[in-house]
Amino acid sequence: MEASSGTDERQEAPAEEGNEPNNEKSSIFTAQSTIDDDRSSRLTSSALDELNASHIDSSTSVSLSIDTDISDADSAMGIDAGRASSSASVASSVYRFVEEFGRTYHAYKEGKYFLPNDEQEQSRLDLQHAIALRIFNDKLGLAPVSNPHRVLDIGTGTGIWAIEFADRNPASEVLGTDLSPIQPEYVPANCHFEIDDAEDEWAFSQKFDYVHGRYMCTSIFDLPKLFGQIYENLNPGGWVEFQETVIDFKAVDGSLEGTALRRWNDHLLEGIRKAGRDALSAFEYARHMADAGFQNVEQKRFAVPASPWAKGRNQKILGAMQMTNNLEGVQGITMKIFCQVLGWTREDAEMLLMDVRKDMADKNIHAYITV
Repeated sequence: MEASSGTDERQEAPAEEGNEPNNEKSSIFTAQSTIDDDRSSRLTSSALDELNASHIDSSTSVSLSIDTDISDADSAMGIDAGRASSSASVASSVYRFVEEFGRTYHAYKEGKYFLPNDEQEQSRLDLQHAIALRIFNDKLGLAPVSNPHRVLDIGTGTGIWAIEFADRNPASEVLGTDLSPIQPEYVPANCHFEIDDAEDEWAFSQKFDYVHGRYMCTSIFDLPKLFGQIYENLNPGGWVEFQETVIDFKAVDGSLEGTALRRWNDHLLEGIRKAGRDALSAFEYARHMADAGFQNVEQKRFAVPASPWAKGRNQKILGAMQMTNNLEGVQGITMKIFCQVLGWTREDAEMLLMDVRKDMADKNIHAYITV
């Protein structure tokens, strides 16, 4: 199913059982836009009939079914998301990562990004890429791009998306930018990386045919500026696509209420707001794109189980992958927000995380995120 809109028409988020739909929240936002020769642009979405996740339409239901016969084997899924490599030429100070809470963080624009950049986090980012490929039926994106000459991947992380796009499209020149120089050394000849902040003034010598961004909502202070710069740096006929996630767990029943996971999630959203970012800002992407000049915005949302509680082999695999993603990432995103923004002690945060991890692995909690 598809949900389309005009310049600023929005699809309702799925509601939890017994609640009204919340118009302010969506978890993962996927969108594409074209720029016509007259510099007006359209945002549209390719067909998603073959996607492997459970589609959420404009109704208030989520088509995930609870599996009442869950064995321990259901959650034993091995994930191996290998990645290739790249090159970045930067000052040595950029490599002197900041150490806090037993993790390392980026040094360039220190403190702007909440999550670590160490090997544990890099493996998790590659797992997120594997999850996205499964959801999108092995597609790197949904925009109907055809032989783009220049491609930009902002917030490239480990560079895995940029590297794979370069491999699949050898005629394209792919540039990935990020605050952290954590991309591999050896990459396809048509793939390059730079240390850069996407919110700085863009000074690229040439425009792009395709701009891609993923999981950026907690990193961006000024969305209108970002989308404005993307618009100005796209060639006529070019596309922009954002695949987004918001850390806002929902449930198909009341099993999330009163849990440590729900309590942690509420505190996390509060802390991100206090830090000047909006973890729920993905829902506003359509409006900001329209304000920048993009038109006919469409978005797609799909429910991904947060653990292997749902019926069906594919839902169990997705649930197991997402559970691993959650468990590997929860400490990294928690510590800076809770301790440096909300004023928690490290000990109190770690105590809460013990219970949160139990909830994340509990298949009796029928939680999901939205893609």
